[in-house]
Order: sequence, then C-alpha cells, then structure tokens
Amino acid sequence: MSEPWPTGVARHVLARTDSTNAEALRLAPGLSGPAWVMTRDQFAGRGRRGRDWVMPAGNFAGTLVTRPRGGPLGAAQLSFVAALALYDALADACGPSVRLAIKWPNDVLLNGGKVAGILLESSGSGSGVQAVAVGIGVNLAAAPDAAAVEPGAVPPVSVRGETGHAVDPEDFLDLLAPAFARWQAQLDTYGFAPIRNAWLARAAKLGEPITARTGRLESHGIFEGIDDSGALILRTAAGRQVIPAADVYFGG
Repeated sequence: MSEPWPTGVARHVLARTDSTNAEALRLAPGLSGPAWVMTRDQFAGRGRRGRDWVMPAGNFAGTLVTRPRGGPLGAAQLSFVAALALYDALADACGPSVRLAIKWPNDVLLNGGKVAGILLESSGSGSGVQAVAVGIGVNLAAAPDAAAVEPGAVPPVSVRGETGHAVDPEDFLDLLAPAFARWQAQLDTYGFAPIRNAWLARAAKLGEPITARTGRLESHGIFEGIDDSGALILRTAAGRQVIPAADVYFGG
C-alpha cells in the first residue's frame, strides 16, 4: 500500500509531450510549489550528454520540478535523492526477491541491468538556479533494444521482463513521489551526509574495479565511494582521484 501523496506537491499527468523535463521547466515560472509532471507518451526524451531516451509504451517518464536550496550544489544533490527514491519505489513495485543497486552517477540497476535513469536540468545560471527539473525514466513495461547501447554499457532491462509484474506508470508515480519527499526531507533537515551514507549502502560495485570515462579520457581504479559533493572517489595506480562527472563502466 503506497504512502499518501506528499502535501503541497502538484501533479500533472499528460497524454503526450516532447519531454517531461522540458514541460516541467516551461511550467516552472507559474508554479507556487513543487510539481510532478508525468506523460504516457514522450517523443523527445533526453538522457545524459545529449543522448536520446527511448520510451516504449507503458514505461514511466516523469519529472519533479522544484526550487532547490543551496544553489547548484543543492540542485545536484537532488540526483542522489532521486536515486534513493527510485530504489524504494522499485523495491515496492517489484517485491523482495529482486536485486536492486544504484550506479553512479544516476542509474538504478535491477538484477544487474539498467532499469532507470535520472537527468537533472535547470533554469537560471550560475548561483541563480531558479528551478531544477529532476527527470526520471523507468523501463516498466519494456527495455530499449540492447543493440542500441554503446559497447561496455550496462544492458537495459525492464520491470516486466525481470519480474513479470505489470506496473502502471501512474501507480508507480504514487510510489515514487512520497519516497522522493521522504528523502528530500532528510536532505533538507540533516544535510547531505545521511543521503550519502544511504546511497553508499545501495551502491553498485563499491570496492570493486570500475572505469570512469570523460570524453576521451579514461581512469581505471577501485570505486571507493563519493565525497561530500557527490563526486566519484577512485583509487588508481597513480593515486586517489576525485571525479565530478563521468560515465562509469564496470570492470577495470
């Protein structure tokens, strides 16, 4: 049984839109508080680094738009809140037998495959972030074609394919929104430390070899954790590296 919808948070469910992030940022100037925007059909979804986000019918595409505390760093920390909320919502939707993990910086894994991704976008510039859109895509019904995934990336999976459970996108939003509100309250009340600790407890490949790739540069090492800003900590042959942004591949 899902928790109640969070107080003071609006809900917009659309039949079709280009991108829930884009729609959320269009709505932001007229909003009096945070709002979730969900669509049944997203035809121009975006992933990290300009990649397309493909949304087969029955999958979840939703965005929380809010005014973050703490400027750009506070906005970035919402990615970790989102990952924890996704983890909880998927655990509720899938049942206790599935294996869930969070992959830095912004994916959630189900039985070792990528089931969900997170994309943060904002309006404003520099320290004047006016609104942040926390975009979330979840493969509820179907996964994109694995052949479209770049070599070495975690293969996509779906909730239905891994568990046999048919989860309606609006029902998933009813799980996700309260979970997000819970973790955001932790962040607002106690700061990033408990979010960081909870995230690390669910992290994929912690203490194991990974590769962090930024453009053409690659760093290989042991994934030691994340720092107080959420940056990746990697122990390499050349010493300890702190990497604020990269794509992560498993194995050294």
